[in-house]
Amino acid sequence: MITAGAPFSLIDLSHSLDSNIPSWDSDCGFHQAMVLDYCDADEQAQFRVMRLQLNAGAGTHIDAPSHCIPGGKGVDDLNLNDLIMPCVVIDITDRADEAYCLGCDDITNFEQLHGIIGDGTAVIVKTGWAKFWHNPEKYRNNLRFPAVSIEAAQLLLQRGVAALGIDTLSSDRPDSGFPVHQAFLGAGKILIENVANLDAMNPTGDFLMALPLKIKHGTESPVRLVGLRMNGGITTQDPIVDGIVQGLHEIRQGQSVKMTAMDIFNEE
Repeated sequence: MITAGAPFSLIDLSHSLDSNIPSWDSDCGFHQAMVLDYCDADEQAQFRVMRLQLNAGAGTHIDAPSHCIPGGKGVDDLNLNDLIMPCVVIDITDRADEAYCLGCDDITNFEQLHGIIGDGTAVIVKTGWAKFWHNPEKYRNNLRFPAVSIEAAQLLLQRGVAALGIDTLSSDRPDSGFPVHQAFLGAGKILIENVANLDAMNPTGDFLMALPLKIKHGTESPVRLVGLRMNGGITTQDPIVDGIVQGLHEIRQGQSVKMTAMDIFNEE
């Protein structure tokens, strides 16, 4: 349990799933049906049992390389160690209308303020489009929404970023031919779409955990996307929390760290 005064706060960057959320085809394919209700149970212990049906790309979700690339890694092939990353948030809300694409200037202007984006970083583009999430027609907007230019995507790949996320339906609009998907997934990276709650994240210094369902041969998956917003150099008396923070800071400094829970306990 992360308590008050901990070195980081956990930020839920996922939208809740229901049958009315915005989607690419106007029908997200998410349906939740009750198989058994409490009053129907024969046993003394009562249960409510639900059945889920959904499209793999519903809500906040991850695209694995195999989504676009034949022979690319599927969701179940992704290494958990590669799904926790330093995170930067590039804020373009003051200019991101439905025709806007993140450009190279947006990236270099961000880097002039915050430093060069590091290798292995997750870059999340904050367009402000998430404000329309509860208005699915406006959020979908006939598939006109802020996106990412191929030039910006190529620059981020040159920086060695591990993932690209955005708070819209996609980093590509359909009229573009999906070049960002081809470039990123073709490089073995991941894409994250429909990100929520980016106002709670810092521009730099935070971390991201992207935890998809482990679907065999899956090309997409809903994801519980968690931000770790660093609260400064505070330490606790909890060896697990302090060990995690130490490992995260080492990752931020560019060291190769594969820390397990056992490693943390052994530091006691």
